[in-house]
Amino acid sequence: MKIDEDGQLLRIFIGESDQWHGQPLYEALILKARELGLAGATMLRGLMGYGANSRIHTAKILRLSEDLPIVVEIIDSAEKIAKLLPFIDEMVQEGLVTLEKVRVILYRHHPKQE
Repeated sequence: MKIDEDGQLLRIFIGESDQWHGQPLYEALILKARELGLAGATMLRGLMGYGANSRIHTAKILRLSEDLPIVVEIIDSAEKIAKLLPFIDEMVQEGLVTLEKVRVILYRHHPKQE
């Protein structure tokens, strides 16, 4: 798989407890990106954060949160990211979605050894 040097980075900021049809939203987003053939996606779990409602979510022992911040990052060409955006609009009921230009320096994988 090849990505042009000029790509896009889609970031989706959600909560760990967000769901989509009975599964974690971050999982549903990554599986949809894979289904559409996007180059790659990563879920990052935050230790602390807050959103539009200004409620703090933290992993500190004294304030154990069951809704830690999650960021899903997806990188590919503008055309492929555009195919995912309608699904994002439907699936993300609460959160923040950003899109920015990125310069892809290197993207490679090792072919399967047989």
